[in-house]
Amino acid sequence: MKTKPKSVSFVLFLSIFIMLVSCGKQKAKWQGTITEEGGVTVVKNPKEPIYSENVFSLEEELSIGEAEGSEEYMFLKIRTLAVDEEENIYVVDERESHIKVFDRDGEYLRTIGRKGQGPGEIGRPYGIQITHQKEIMVNDGGNRRASFFSTNGDFIRSTNMGKMFTLRLYCDSKGNYIITTAVIDPSNTSYELKKFDSDLNLLDTITTIPGPDPTAFNPFMPIFYYQLAENDNIVYGYSKDYELQIISPEGKVIKKIVKDYDPVEVTEEEKEEQTRDLPPQIKFDFSKYHSAYYRFTLDDEGRIFVQTWEKEEGKEGNYHDVFDIEGRYIAKIFLKTVPHVWKKNKLYTVEEDEEGFQIVKRYRINWNF
Repeated sequence: MKTKPKSVSFVLFLSIFIMLVSCGKQKAKWQGTITEEGGVTVVKNPKEPIYSENVFSLEEELSIGEAEGSEEYMFLKIRTLAVDEEENIYVVDERESHIKVFDRDGEYLRTIGRKGQGPGEIGRPYGIQITHQKEIMVNDGGNRRASFFSTNGDFIRSTNMGKMFTLRLYCDSKGNYIITTAVIDPSNTSYELKKFDSDLNLLDTITTIPGPDPTAFNPFMPIFYYQLAENDNIVYGYSKDYELQIISPEGKVIKKIVKDYDPVEVTEEEKEEQTRDLPPQIKFDFSKYHSAYYRFTLDDEGRIFVQTWEKEEGKEGNYHDVFDIEGRYIAKIFLKTVPHVWKKNKLYTVEEDEEGFQIVKRYRINWNF
């Protein structure tokens, strides 16, 4: 009779020990540093994340899209997505030049805009944003303007961008425009990130980055990328180095996030893929290595997901480095498709079925830390 309690105690002790060992293997002490340099917080990260494995998983919740059937659920060429606070989903169809809206259960609600040049019409949509004023802003690259609609689909107004070719466009909480534009010059093409007020008066030129070499094309050259955070900070990076900058609404760099990494070599298969459908007279100048990373996305809790060039053998997709709101490298996760929206602990993506038809999917995110 006395041996039974000892056995239970031993099993309980063993279970706790295994759990602690398991947690110990999963989480390591962060080996980075946080310092102040010239009034800028600099977060330096090591190659390895805090959490080593099994910290992230996805559970599919919703799929929208049909190859045959109702036209409301068919897409020709999805450019991007947006999701509002009620979890309604706004799907930008570049070829149809309109936005289809679905509720959180995937039921079709309405179509916003149509192809054209008139008020409320869209030439070629490059992007979409649900603004702080609860309006839908469409970056209409075809008509070189920003068009605004109500969430019910009513046209409100538009802002003509003049001669600017707006590659990316955001509107902050004060109605200012954050714009990426290309400065085309045969001898010196460049890209500029600028901030304008609502009347398109220039407030700040945040950065200027050189464009591609006109004499030899490198498809793997570093690019610059940015996203607007909920608090109007700009998260900016130029992938020549693994560094992200957090820029305040006043245009000041307030934080730098740096990470050590191993460069990924450009493969012969990647080179062949880039040259396959292009005229033979185009001269290429391939780099030996990819840039430090490709692009990044933000969630509504302050995390940054950096898409790297690292892949898993035999699988479609890329690894993503995850940084917390402090800028610490916390996890390395694998995603089979490009993330479009992270919101309310859910991930929204655009994928293809076996026949190549596009589908919008929503996943519930499970964090195991």
